[in-house]
Amino acid sequence: MYVNSKPEQNKDVVRVSCCQTEQQKSSQTVLTSLGRHAPVCGFYKLEKMEAVSETDVQFWMAKAVNWGEATSCSALLDTSRHLGSLRSFLQQVLQGLQQMSSTSEAMKTFPFVGQFLGRLCWNPCVIADERSQRLLLRCLNCLYSAEPLNAVEQKANMWIKNMLCHLISEEEGSVAHATVKHAGLTPKRYHSEALQKVVSLMTEEVIKSCDGLPNTSAGCSNGNIHAMSTACAALVTCPQISPLIGALLKHSMLCGFSCLNQEFIKEVSEALISKRLVLEDEAVVNLWCYSPTCLEGAAVSLLESVLSDHETMTQSLDKHVNGSLLPQASADHCHIFLTINEIYRNVLTEIDENLAVRALIQVFTVCFLQRLTGQKPQDRLPLRAFFPHVMPSLLTPLLTAPSEVPREAWLDHLSWIRSLLQSVTENEEAGEDVRAYQAFFEAWFLLVQCGYWVDTAAELLVLAAPENAEPLLWLLTFFHHPTNREHQRSQQTAVAREAWTHLRMLFLTRPPPPRHLSAVKELLSSSLSANLVLHLFSNFTVFSHGPVSIITEITDKVLTEAAVKRRALWILASIRCRLNSAATRDDRVHSRLRTLQDTLLQT
Repeated sequence: MYVNSKPEQNKDVVRVSCCQTEQQKSSQTVLTSLGRHAPVCGFYKLEKMEAVSETDVQFWMAKAVNWGEATSCSALLDTSRHLGSLRSFLQQVLQGLQQMSSTSEAMKTFPFVGQFLGRLCWNPCVIADERSQRLLLRCLNCLYSAEPLNAVEQKANMWIKNMLCHLISEEEGSVAHATVKHAGLTPKRYHSEALQKVVSLMTEEVIKSCDGLPNTSAGCSNGNIHAMSTACAALVTCPQISPLIGALLKHSMLCGFSCLNQEFIKEVSEALISKRLVLEDEAVVNLWCYSPTCLEGAAVSLLESVLSDHETMTQSLDKHVNGSLLPQASADHCHIFLTINEIYRNVLTEIDENLAVRALIQVFTVCFLQRLTGQKPQDRLPLRAFFPHVMPSLLTPLLTAPSEVPREAWLDHLSWIRSLLQSVTENEEAGEDVRAYQAFFEAWFLLVQCGYWVDTAAELLVLAAPENAEPLLWLLTFFHHPTNREHQRSQQTAVAREAWTHLRMLFLTRPPPPRHLSAVKELLSSSLSANLVLHLFSNFTVFSHGPVSIITEITDKVLTEAAVKRRALWILASIRCRLNSAATRDDRVHSRLRTLQDTLLQT
C-alpha cells in the first residue's frame, strides 16, 4: 500500500512513496497515456454533474486540450488570463469530490475529471501558480483510495500516484522523470525551462516594441502589451516571469501612456511589498513612476515595518531605509520625493510625538540628501524643487549636514538656524492668516527632517557653558513643542533648562548625586516634557566623558519603564545615523552608543 490509511478530506496532499513496484513498471506505458492524454476508466465521458454545470465542463475541457503543455506564447497568454477563473472551477470540482464516499462514486459522478486534471498537471503555467497547483493536489488526494475495492480503483490509484510523483517529486522512478529523460532534465527543471523559453520570447517582443518608441505613443496601439500584462497578473510571484515584468514596466515608462493592466500593477505592487517578487531596481522605480498608488504603498510599508520592529530598526535604520530604494528613487525623480514627503508629513501631524516616525523622517532625509549629493552637478535639481513650500533662507543652513561644517563653527551655525526659525514663529504668532501658519509649519517640518541639527545641539549641551546654552535649548524645545498655545514654549524652555542643569550635575559629578537622579526621573514622568528630557538624557549618556559602567548604571536607574526605553532607542538610532555620516569617526563614542543600545534592548 502507498498510504497507511484513507486520507482525510481536509488534507492538502497525500504523502506517497515514489518508488516503483514491478506492477507499476509493467503498466508504465498505460499509466503515462492515462496521465497525459487518455481518460481513466471513462473519466472523459460527460454525464450529469452535481457540483458543476455541463457547460463549464465543456468549456474547461476544451481549454485544457487547446492549451496542451503551454509551450507557445499564445497558449501561455491564454492560460495566464484564465488562471483566476480556472482556480474557481477547480475549487468547485474539489468541493464536489470531497462529498463523494468512494473513488468509484467520484468517477461515476465526475467522469471528466481524470483527463482534465491530467492535462493540467502537465501545463507549466498552471503548475507555476502555487494556488492552482495546491488545488490540483487536493483534487488528486480526494480521488485516491486507501483500500481499492476493484481493478478500476487500483488503476486509478496508480495513475494518481504517478501524477502526485510528477508534481511533488524528482525521484528517478517517477513517470515524470521517464517522460523528460530524453531531454536530460528533472521534471521541475523541464517545466521551468519550458516556461522560461516562452517568457523569453515575450520579453524580446516587449523590448523590441520599446526600441520603436523614441518619443511617441506608437507602441501603445499594440494591444499585445496590455494582453501580456493581463497574463502576468496571475503569475507575478513566479521567478521566471520577472524579466517580462521588468520589460513591461520599462515599456510603460518610455511610452508614457496607461497601456498596462491595472490588476497586473496591483499584483506586482503587493508581491514586492510582501517580498514574494524580486525585480531589478530600475523596474521597481518604473513601477513607482507609473503608479502613485504603488509608491504610496511602498512608503507606508516602510513606515509600518519601522513601527512594528523597533528592535531591528533601531540597530540599522539607515540600512533599512536605503534598502527600500526610496531615497535613491527620490533623488532621481523629484515627484517621488514630494509624494513620500506628503505621506510622512500627514502621518506626523497625526502622531507628532511619536519618536519612531520622527527618526524615520530624519533618516530618510539624510539618505535622500546623500544620494542627491552623489549625482553629477549637471543632473542635479536645485533643492528648491524638492522643498517648494519652505522659505528659501532656511534651506541652506538646515540642509547642510553637520559633517560639512567645522565643529568649532557648530554653535554659530545653530545660532543662525535658531534666529531664522524664531523670526518665523514671531510672524506666525503676530499674524492670523493661513500663509503665516503654513510657513511656520513648513519650517518646523524641515527641522524634523533635518533633526541631525537638533541632535547636534543636544550634543553640544553636554559640555556647553551656561552662556552658550540658550539658543541650543530653544532649538530643542521648538523641535519637541512647536506651538506656543498659552505660552507653552516658554514653559517648556524652562523645563529644558531645569533638566539640563540636573543632567550636568548627574553626569559630571562623581559619584552621581541621588537628588539630581530623582529630579531627572520626575521630569521624565511628565507627559508634556518627557521626550524633550529624554532627548537631552540620551545625548548625555552618549557624549559625556564618564566611565561606561557609571553611565549604564545611571541609565538603568533612570529608564525603568519599557515604553521609555523604546523611545530612548529611537533617539539613539537618530544619533547613530548622524555619527555614521560624520566626517571623522570617534570609536569611543560609537562603542558607548552600541553598549547603550544593547543594554536597553536586553532589559
